[in-house]
Amino acid sequence: MTRRSGRLHKRSENAPIQKGKITKQSNRKKAQPLSKLQCEKNQLVLEGVARPCILIETPEKGLSEVCDDPSYVNLISRDVCVQPSPLPLLSWGSPEDVWEKMVGKEQKYTHSKSFMQKHPRIQPKMRSILMDWLLEVSEVYTLHRQTFYLAQDYFDRFMLTQDDTEKGRLQLIGITCLFIASKMEEIYPPKLAEFAYVTDGACLEDHILQMELIILKALNWNLCPETAVSWLKLYIQMASMNDNSDLLDPQFPQDVYAQATRLLDLCILNINSLDFQYRVLAASVLCHFIQYEMVEKVSGLSWDVIEPCVDWMAPFVETVARCGTVELKDFVKIKPDDRHNIQTHTDYMSMLEEADQREFESQFLTPPNSTEKSATH
Repeated sequence: MTRRSGRLHKRSENAPIQKGKITKQSNRKKAQPLSKLQCEKNQLVLEGVARPCILIETPEKGLSEVCDDPSYVNLISRDVCVQPSPLPLLSWGSPEDVWEKMVGKEQKYTHSKSFMQKHPRIQPKMRSILMDWLLEVSEVYTLHRQTFYLAQDYFDRFMLTQDDTEKGRLQLIGITCLFIASKMEEIYPPKLAEFAYVTDGACLEDHILQMELIILKALNWNLCPETAVSWLKLYIQMASMNDNSDLLDPQFPQDVYAQATRLLDLCILNINSLDFQYRVLAASVLCHFIQYEMVEKVSGLSWDVIEPCVDWMAPFVETVARCGTVELKDFVKIKPDDRHNIQTHTDYMSMLEEADQREFESQFLTPPNSTEKSATH
Protein backbone atom coordinates (compact mmCIF):
# COMPACT_ATOMS: atom_id res chain seq x y z
CA MET A 1 0.00 0.00 0.00
CA THR A 2 1.45 3.34 -1.00
CA ARG A 3 1.36 6.56 0.99
CA ARG A 4 -1.20 8.10 -1.36
CA SER A 5 -3.60 5.16 -1.19
CA GLY A 6 -3.19 5.17 2.58
CA ARG A 7 -4.24 8.81 2.79
CA LEU A 8 -7.36 8.07 0.78
CA HIS A 9 -8.29 5.16 3.00
CA LYS A 10 -7.86 7.24 6.13
CA ARG A 11 -10.74 9.47 5.09
CA SER A 12 -13.20 6.74 5.95
CA GLU A 13 -14.40 6.20 9.49
CA ASN A 14 -12.45 3.76 11.63
CA ALA A 15 -14.08 0.45 12.45
CA PRO A 16 -13.30 -1.87 15.40
CA ILE A 17 -10.14 -3.87 14.85
CA GLN A 18 -9.31 -7.35 16.05
CA LYS A 19 -7.74 -7.09 19.47
CA GLY A 20 -4.07 -7.85 19.73
CA LYS A 21 -1.46 -7.93 22.46
CA ILE A 22 2.21 -7.13 22.34
CA THR A 23 4.44 -9.28 24.50
CA LYS A 24 8.21 -9.52 24.77
CA GLN A 25 10.30 -12.50 23.77
CA SER A 26 13.88 -13.09 24.81
CA ASN A 27 15.04 -15.65 22.21
CA ARG A 28 14.30 -17.11 18.80
CA LYS A 29 14.14 -20.58 17.29
CA LYS A 30 14.71 -20.23 13.56
CA ALA A 31 17.04 -17.26 13.15
CA GLN A 32 19.23 -15.30 15.50
CA PRO A 33 18.50 -11.57 15.85
CA LEU A 34 21.16 -8.99 15.12
CA SER A 35 23.45 -8.64 18.10
CA LYS A 36 22.89 -4.89 18.28
CA LEU A 37 19.14 -5.31 18.52
CA GLN A 38 18.81 -7.73 21.39
CA CYS A 39 17.34 -5.16 23.72
CA GLU A 40 13.79 -5.82 24.81
CA LYS A 41 12.21 -2.87 23.06
CA ASN A 42 13.14 -4.36 19.70
CA GLN A 43 11.54 -7.74 20.34
CA LEU A 44 8.08 -7.29 18.86
CA VAL A 45 5.48 -10.02 19.18
CA LEU A 46 1.80 -9.87 18.33
CA GLU A 47 -0.89 -12.19 19.54
CA GLY A 48 -4.30 -12.42 18.03
CA VAL A 49 -3.64 -11.41 14.42
CA ALA A 50 -6.91 -11.75 12.52
CA ARG A 51 -7.14 -14.99 10.52
CA PRO A 52 -10.15 -14.71 8.20
CA CYS A 53 -11.80 -17.83 6.89
CA ILE A 54 -9.93 -19.71 4.16
CA LEU A 55 -11.11 -19.12 0.62
CA ILE A 56 -12.40 -22.23 -1.13
CA GLU A 57 -10.58 -23.51 -4.20
CA THR A 58 -12.74 -23.41 -7.32
CA PRO A 59 -12.46 -24.71 -10.88
CA GLU A 60 -10.49 -22.55 -13.31
CA LYS A 61 -13.54 -21.00 -14.91
CA GLY A 62 -14.92 -20.10 -11.51
CA LEU A 63 -11.72 -18.47 -10.34
CA SER A 64 -13.11 -15.00 -10.95
CA GLU A 65 -15.63 -15.60 -8.19
CA VAL A 66 -12.74 -15.80 -5.73
CA CYS A 67 -10.53 -13.11 -7.28
CA ASP A 68 -13.10 -10.51 -8.24
CA ASP A 69 -10.72 -8.43 -10.38
CA PRO A 70 -10.71 -10.02 -13.88
CA SER A 71 -7.19 -8.74 -14.53
CA TYR A 72 -5.89 -11.08 -11.84
CA VAL A 73 -7.77 -14.23 -12.88
CA ASN A 74 -4.91 -15.61 -14.96
CA LEU A 75 -2.17 -14.15 -12.78
CA ILE A 76 -2.84 -15.45 -9.29
CA SER A 77 -1.87 -19.08 -8.83
CA ARG A 78 -4.38 -21.43 -7.27
CA ASP A 79 -2.47 -21.81 -3.99
CA VAL A 80 -2.40 -17.99 -3.63
CA CYS A 81 -6.16 -17.70 -4.02
CA VAL A 82 -6.86 -20.16 -1.20
CA GLN A 83 -4.32 -18.56 1.14
CA PRO A 84 -5.95 -16.96 4.19
CA SER A 85 -5.40 -13.27 4.72
CA PRO A 86 -3.29 -12.32 7.76
CA LEU A 87 -4.59 -8.75 7.64
CA PRO A 88 -6.65 -7.51 10.60
CA LEU A 89 -10.15 -6.14 10.19
CA LEU A 90 -10.16 -3.02 8.03
CA SER A 91 -12.55 -0.08 8.15
CA TRP A 92 -12.08 0.70 4.47
CA GLY A 93 -12.19 -2.68 2.74
CA SER A 94 -12.25 -6.44 2.90
CA PRO A 95 -9.03 -7.96 4.29
CA GLU A 96 -9.39 -10.92 1.93
CA ASP A 97 -9.80 -8.74 -1.17
CA VAL A 98 -6.93 -6.44 -0.20
CA TRP A 99 -4.61 -9.39 0.47
CA GLU A 100 -5.51 -11.13 -2.79
CA LYS A 101 -4.71 -8.05 -4.83
CA MET A 102 -1.44 -7.41 -2.98
CA VAL A 103 -0.23 -10.97 -3.44
CA GLY A 104 -1.51 -10.97 -7.02
CA LYS A 105 0.89 -8.18 -7.87
CA GLU A 106 3.77 -10.57 -7.19
CA GLN A 107 2.53 -12.54 -10.20
CA LYS A 108 1.78 -9.52 -12.36
CA TYR A 109 4.96 -7.50 -11.70
CA THR A 110 7.62 -10.12 -12.39
CA HIS A 111 11.33 -9.50 -11.88
CA SER A 112 14.31 -11.74 -12.48
CA LYS A 113 18.10 -11.51 -12.60
CA SER A 114 17.93 -13.37 -15.91
CA PHE A 115 17.89 -9.97 -17.64
CA MET A 116 21.69 -9.98 -17.27
CA GLN A 117 21.85 -12.67 -19.96
CA LYS A 118 20.21 -10.26 -22.40
CA HIS A 119 22.82 -7.56 -21.78
CA PRO A 120 26.30 -9.05 -22.26
CA ARG A 121 28.00 -5.65 -21.84
CA ILE A 122 26.53 -5.15 -18.38
CA GLN A 123 27.94 -6.76 -15.24
CA PRO A 124 26.06 -7.34 -11.94
CA LYS A 125 28.35 -4.87 -10.16
CA MET A 126 27.21 -2.13 -12.55
CA ARG A 127 23.67 -2.58 -11.30
CA SER A 128 24.92 -2.44 -7.70
CA ILE A 129 26.77 0.82 -8.36
CA LEU A 130 23.73 2.32 -10.06
CA MET A 131 21.37 1.34 -7.23
CA ASP A 132 23.82 2.70 -4.67
CA TRP A 133 23.93 6.00 -6.55
CA LEU A 134 20.13 6.16 -6.67
CA LEU A 135 20.07 5.63 -2.90
CA GLU A 136 22.39 8.59 -2.51
CA VAL A 137 20.30 10.78 -4.82
CA SER A 138 17.17 9.80 -2.89
CA GLU A 139 18.70 11.01 0.37
CA VAL A 140 19.91 14.27 -1.21
CA TYR A 141 16.39 15.11 -2.38
CA THR A 142 14.76 13.63 0.80
CA LEU A 143 12.75 11.13 -1.20
CA HIS A 144 10.81 8.43 0.58
CA ARG A 145 11.99 4.84 0.75
CA GLN A 146 9.07 3.70 -1.36
CA THR A 147 10.20 6.06 -4.13
CA PHE A 148 13.60 4.40 -4.38
CA TYR A 149 12.13 0.91 -4.33
CA LEU A 150 9.68 1.83 -7.06
CA ALA A 151 12.60 3.04 -9.15
CA GLN A 152 14.50 -0.17 -8.47
CA ASP A 153 11.49 -2.23 -9.56
CA TYR A 154 11.00 -0.15 -12.71
CA PHE A 155 14.67 -0.56 -13.64
CA ASP A 156 14.79 -4.34 -13.19
CA ARG A 157 11.52 -4.92 -15.02
CA PHE A 158 12.48 -2.56 -17.83
CA MET A 159 15.78 -4.34 -18.37
CA LEU A 160 13.84 -7.58 -18.82
CA THR A 161 12.13 -6.04 -21.85
CA GLN A 162 15.35 -4.82 -23.50
CA ASP A 163 18.27 -6.43 -25.31
CA ASP A 164 21.98 -5.60 -25.39
CA THR A 165 21.81 -2.27 -23.58
CA GLU A 166 24.99 -0.22 -23.56
CA LYS A 167 26.48 0.37 -20.12
CA GLY A 168 26.65 4.09 -20.89
CA ARG A 169 22.86 4.26 -20.84
CA LEU A 170 22.44 2.79 -17.37
CA GLN A 171 22.63 6.14 -15.59
CA LEU A 172 19.99 7.61 -17.91
CA ILE A 173 17.68 4.63 -17.34
CA GLY A 174 18.24 4.75 -13.58
CA ILE A 175 17.63 8.47 -13.11
CA THR A 176 14.55 8.28 -15.36
CA CYS A 177 13.14 5.45 -13.26
CA LEU A 178 13.65 7.58 -10.15
CA PHE A 179 12.01 10.52 -11.93
CA ILE A 180 8.94 8.40 -12.71
CA ALA A 181 8.85 6.95 -9.21
CA SER A 182 8.99 10.39 -7.57
CA LYS A 183 5.97 11.51 -9.58
CA MET A 184 4.12 8.37 -8.48
CA GLU A 185 4.94 8.57 -4.78
CA GLU A 186 6.07 12.03 -3.70
CA ILE A 187 3.62 14.84 -2.91
CA TYR A 188 6.15 17.42 -4.07
CA PRO A 189 8.55 15.59 -6.41
CA PRO A 190 11.79 17.26 -7.47
CA LYS A 191 11.69 19.10 -10.79
CA LEU A 192 13.06 17.56 -13.96
CA ALA A 193 15.96 20.01 -13.94
CA GLU A 194 17.08 18.69 -10.54
CA PHE A 195 17.27 15.13 -11.82
CA ALA A 196 19.27 16.29 -14.83
CA TYR A 197 21.55 18.38 -12.59
CA VAL A 198 22.47 15.49 -10.32
CA THR A 199 23.91 13.58 -13.30
CA ASP A 200 26.52 16.34 -13.74
CA GLY A 201 25.61 16.92 -17.39
CA ALA A 202 25.57 13.24 -18.38
CA CYS A 203 21.78 13.24 -18.88
CA LEU A 204 19.93 16.21 -20.36
CA GLU A 205 16.30 17.01 -19.59
CA ASP A 206 15.19 16.09 -23.11
CA HIS A 207 16.97 12.76 -22.82
CA ILE A 208 15.17 11.97 -19.55
CA LEU A 209 11.80 12.83 -21.09
CA GLN A 210 12.49 10.64 -24.10
CA MET A 211 13.59 7.76 -21.90
CA GLU A 212 10.52 8.23 -19.73
CA LEU A 213 8.25 7.44 -22.68
CA ILE A 214 10.34 4.42 -23.61
CA ILE A 215 10.18 3.02 -20.08
CA LEU A 216 6.47 3.68 -19.65
CA LYS A 217 5.65 1.91 -22.90
CA ALA A 218 7.96 -1.01 -22.09
CA LEU A 219 6.32 -1.43 -18.68
CA ASN A 220 2.89 -1.06 -20.28
CA TRP A 221 2.17 1.67 -17.68
CA ASN A 222 2.15 -0.91 -14.88
CA LEU A 223 3.64 1.32 -12.19
CA CYS A 224 2.09 0.18 -8.90
CA PRO A 225 3.93 -2.89 -7.60
CA GLU A 226 4.08 -3.93 -3.99
CA THR A 227 7.76 -3.27 -3.35
CA ALA A 228 10.00 -5.04 -0.89
CA VAL A 229 9.94 -2.07 1.48
CA SER A 230 6.15 -1.80 1.35
CA TRP A 231 5.88 -5.46 2.38
CA LEU A 232 8.42 -4.92 5.16
CA LYS A 233 6.57 -1.91 6.50
CA LEU A 234 3.28 -3.81 6.45
CA TYR A 235 4.78 -6.79 8.29
CA ILE A 236 6.37 -4.64 11.02
CA GLN A 237 3.16 -2.65 11.41
CA MET A 238 1.04 -5.79 11.82
CA ALA A 239 3.52 -7.25 14.30
CA SER A 240 3.41 -4.07 16.39
CA MET A 241 -0.32 -3.38 16.52
CA ASN A 242 -2.04 -3.38 19.88
CA ASP A 243 -5.65 -3.19 21.07
CA ASN A 244 -7.96 -1.13 18.84
CA SER A 245 -5.10 0.22 16.72
CA ASP A 246 -5.57 1.08 13.06
CA LEU A 247 -3.48 -0.56 10.36
CA LEU A 248 -2.81 2.84 8.78
CA ASP A 249 -1.56 4.44 12.01
CA PRO A 250 2.17 3.68 12.51
CA GLN A 251 2.74 1.56 15.61
CA PHE A 252 6.29 0.28 15.19
CA PRO A 253 9.49 1.74 16.69
CA GLN A 254 11.32 3.93 14.19
CA ASP A 255 14.75 2.61 15.12
CA VAL A 256 13.77 -1.01 14.47
CA TYR A 257 12.32 -0.06 11.10
CA ALA A 258 15.45 1.90 10.19
CA GLN A 259 17.68 -1.03 11.10
CA ALA A 260 15.56 -3.47 9.10
CA THR A 261 15.50 -1.21 6.05
CA ARG A 262 19.29 -0.88 6.10
CA LEU A 263 19.54 -4.66 5.83
CA LEU A 264 16.98 -4.61 3.02
CA ASP A 265 18.86 -1.80 1.22
CA LEU A 266 22.07 -3.81 1.33
CA CYS A 267 20.39 -6.96 0.06
CA ILE A 268 18.63 -5.23 -2.83
CA LEU A 269 21.99 -4.04 -4.20
CA ASN A 270 22.92 -7.66 -4.85
CA ILE A 271 21.59 -9.04 -8.13
CA ASN A 272 20.75 -12.37 -6.44
CA SER A 273 18.02 -10.66 -4.40
CA LEU A 274 15.93 -10.83 -7.57
CA ASP A 275 15.74 -14.61 -7.13
CA PHE A 276 13.10 -14.04 -4.45
CA GLN A 277 9.68 -12.47 -4.41
CA TYR A 278 9.58 -9.12 -2.65
CA ARG A 279 7.32 -10.40 0.11
CA VAL A 280 9.69 -13.32 0.76
CA LEU A 281 12.67 -10.95 0.84
CA ALA A 282 10.90 -8.67 3.33
CA ALA A 283 9.83 -11.59 5.53
CA SER A 284 13.39 -12.92 5.57
CA VAL A 285 14.68 -9.54 6.72
CA LEU A 286 12.12 -9.47 9.51
CA CYS A 287 13.15 -12.96 10.67
CA HIS A 288 16.32 -11.38 12.08
CA PHE A 289 14.39 -8.92 14.25
CA ILE A 290 11.35 -10.78 15.60
CA GLN A 291 10.42 -14.40 16.20
CA TYR A 292 9.70 -16.50 13.16
CA GLU A 293 6.27 -17.50 14.48
CA MET A 294 5.27 -13.87 14.30
CA VAL A 295 6.72 -13.51 10.80
CA GLU A 296 4.62 -16.47 9.71
CA LYS A 297 1.47 -14.83 11.09
CA VAL A 298 1.97 -11.45 9.48
CA SER A 299 3.30 -12.72 6.14
CA GLY A 300 1.32 -15.91 5.62
CA LEU A 301 4.53 -17.61 4.46
CA SER A 302 5.81 -20.94 5.73
CA TRP A 303 9.37 -21.55 6.86
CA ASP A 304 10.01 -23.76 3.82
CA VAL A 305 9.38 -20.72 1.61
CA ILE A 306 11.44 -18.27 3.67
CA GLU A 307 14.38 -20.49 4.65
CA PRO A 308 16.33 -20.32 1.33
CA CYS A 309 16.22 -16.52 1.42
CA VAL A 310 17.18 -16.42 5.11
CA ASP A 311 20.20 -18.64 4.40
CA TRP A 312 21.24 -16.49 1.44
CA MET A 313 20.92 -13.36 3.58
CA ALA A 314 23.24 -14.58 6.36
CA PRO A 315 26.41 -12.76 5.13
CA PHE A 316 24.47 -9.51 4.80
CA VAL A 317 23.12 -9.88 8.33
CA GLU A 318 26.62 -10.34 9.74
CA THR A 319 27.85 -7.30 7.85
CA VAL A 320 25.03 -5.07 9.05
CA ALA A 321 25.48 -6.30 12.63
CA ARG A 322 29.15 -5.32 12.56
CA CYS A 323 28.22 -1.77 11.54
CA GLY A 324 26.17 -1.18 14.68
CA THR A 325 22.77 0.40 15.20
CA VAL A 326 21.36 2.92 12.74
CA GLU A 327 21.00 6.48 14.00
CA LEU A 328 17.92 8.24 12.69
CA LYS A 329 18.73 11.37 10.71
CA ASP A 330 16.95 14.71 10.90
CA PHE A 331 15.90 16.36 7.66
CA VAL A 332 14.87 19.94 6.99
CA LYS A 333 11.11 20.29 6.45
CA ILE A 334 10.57 16.63 7.43
CA LYS A 335 8.52 15.98 10.55
CA PRO A 336 10.16 13.79 13.20
CA ASP A 337 7.40 11.20 12.93
CA ASP A 338 8.14 10.77 9.20
CA ARG A 339 11.93 10.80 9.15
CA HIS A 340 12.16 7.00 9.25
CA ASN A 341 10.37 6.92 5.89
CA ILE A 342 13.04 9.04 4.19
CA GLN A 343 15.55 7.01 2.22
CA THR A 344 19.07 7.22 3.63
CA HIS A 345 22.44 6.25 2.25
CA THR A 346 25.60 4.92 3.80
CA ASP A 347 28.75 3.22 2.49
CA TYR A 348 26.75 0.38 1.00
CA MET A 349 29.34 -0.59 -1.61
CA SER A 350 31.96 -1.34 1.05
CA MET A 351 29.37 -3.27 3.02
CA LEU A 352 28.39 -5.19 -0.11
CA GLU A 353 32.00 -6.14 -0.79
CA GLU A 354 32.35 -7.35 2.79
CA ALA A 355 29.17 -9.42 2.52
CA ASP A 356 30.32 -10.93 -0.77
CA GLN A 357 33.65 -11.82 0.84
CA ARG A 358 31.87 -13.49 3.75
CA GLU A 359 29.76 -15.51 1.32
CA PHE A 360 32.87 -16.51 -0.66
CA GLU A 361 34.70 -17.64 2.47
CA SER A 362 31.72 -19.61 3.76
CA GLN A 363 31.78 -21.75 0.62
CA PHE A 364 35.30 -22.94 1.47
CA LEU A 365 34.59 -23.38 5.19
CA THR A 366 31.75 -25.82 4.49
CA PRO A 367 33.13 -29.35 5.04
CA PRO A 368 32.69 -31.87 2.18
CA ASN A 369 30.22 -34.72 2.56
CA SER A 370 31.32 -38.28 3.26
CA THR A 371 31.28 -39.36 -0.40
CA GLU A 372 33.55 -36.49 -1.40
CA LYS A 373 36.00 -37.38 1.39
CA SER A 374 36.21 -41.01 0.30
CA ALA A 375 36.75 -40.03 -3.32
CA THR A 376 39.91 -38.10 -2.44
CA HIS A 377 41.66 -41.18 -0.99
